[in-house]
Amino acid sequence: MDEQLRLLKVIVVKGKRLVIRDFKSSDPYVVVKLGNQTAKTRVIHCSLNPVWNEELNFTLTEPSGLLNLEVFDKDFLKADDKMGSSYLSLQPLMSASRLRDILKVSSASGETTLRKVTPDSENCLASESSISCVNGEMVQNVWLRLLGVESGELQLTIKFITSSN
Repeated sequence: MDEQLRLLKVIVVKGKRLVIRDFKSSDPYVVVKLGNQTAKTRVIHCSLNPVWNEELNFTLTEPSGLLNLEVFDKDFLKADDKMGSSYLSLQPLMSASRLRDILKVSSASGETTLRKVTPDSENCLASESSISCVNGEMVQNVWLRLLGVESGELQLTIKFITSSN
């Protein structure tokens, strides 16, 4: 049987309007979880609008699932403070990938938009997002609302890559 390597690249681009958890600012970092896999970004000191541009890689073993994110404020003398959480269903990305295969969209096509995703109960989207095939990779750019806090959003770029072994 044809074994496929399924990789999910999560690029944590930036945050905006994050909440203050220290005296005047925060030292945010993001923890990303997919199933039993966890990865985190570096800490950005004294910023409520941090820019990480950090790529975190996950192997997809389940057909789809939820990508869970938590933002924390790094503290040195006590436990880190929670700055909100968010989630994104990977189902639309997986179905767009199947559509790409059915339509036989090639990597030579440049960029082809295959699906739009609107904010609903399956995600924390702050605005509509599109899923495109870019040079053979499935790409979704999203802005996610942070839950459980007064304000805050995260910008992510999700890339779904399949390759035969």
